[in-house]
Amino acid sequence: MHAVIISGGKQYLVKEGQVLKLEKLSAAVGDIINFTEVLMVGGDDITPNVGQPYVAGCVVEAAVVEHKRYPKIKIIKFKRRKHHLKQLGHRQHYTAVQIVKIKS
Repeated sequence: MHAVIISGGKQYLVKEGQVLKLEKLSAAVGDIINFTEVLMVGGDDITPNVGQPYVAGCVVEAAVVEHKRYPKIKIIKFKRRKHHLKQLGHRQHYTAVQIVKIKS
C-alpha cells in the first residue's frame, strides 16, 4: 500500500516499513506521529483514492527513529580581482521516521 503525504511543505511517496528523512520535527525518539495530510492512497490491488485536497479519514502512522544532521555543504562567494572571498558552511537538521501503518 502506498500513500502521498505532506510534511515540511514537501510531498513524499511512502509505503509501510520505509525509513524516511523529513524536515526536523518536534517529537522524541520512539514517539508515534500521525500524518493526516494524505493526498493519495493506493496500492497494487487497490484503485488509487485521490483526495480533494486530502483523503478523508486516512492517517499514516510513523515512528521517530532518530534526529541527526546532513553532511556539511560549503558555500563559497568569490569575486575575482576584488580581494573578496567568503566561505560558509551549513548542516541541515532532519528527523528519520519509519512508516508503521497506513490506515485508509
